[in-house]
Amino acid sequence: MPYTPILATLGYVFSPDGRSVLMVHRNARPGDPHFGKFNGLGGKLEADEDVVAGLKREIREEAGIECDAVELAGTVSWPGFGKRGEDWFGFVFRVTRFTGTPLAANPEGTLAWVPVEQVGALPLWDGDRYFLPLVFDRGGPQFHGVMPYRDGKPVGWRLTTIPRA
Repeated sequence: MPYTPILATLGYVFSPDGRSVLMVHRNARPGDPHFGKFNGLGGKLEADEDVVAGLKREIREEAGIECDAVELAGTVSWPGFGKRGEDWFGFVFRVTRFTGTPLAANPEGTLAWVPVEQVGALPLWDGDRYFLPLVFDRGGPQFHGVMPYRDGKPVGWRLTTIPRA
């Protein structure tokens, strides 16, 4: 059977000095499955857009800024991640340069600059802890992982990395 996941982007916007990352604290909608967690920015791709256009649109909508420089950190396949067990596939980006001033909040919650070394202490999706060190290692390899989910929890993590040229 073909794999037909929901395609999405996930972007981590770095401060100009690279020491902090813009996160959304999902605290605006109590029924949100992400409620209380901190996430990067992003969302589902639309049928007529490529992944970079989708990332830029999502960051514009969620943070009110324009992405000027992005790099693909990696991809993650999340079989079973959705509310009803849907499969998701995410393109994970670093946003290394942007224009504008980020919004204070959006319909999902408040936005905050978090020092990179403090992100691990935040309430995150359990699975984010596997790949975020790879995102924050800005000179590290590109990564491509599979993280199956069951009952809202990751049940595995397989990874392939590609060294930078």
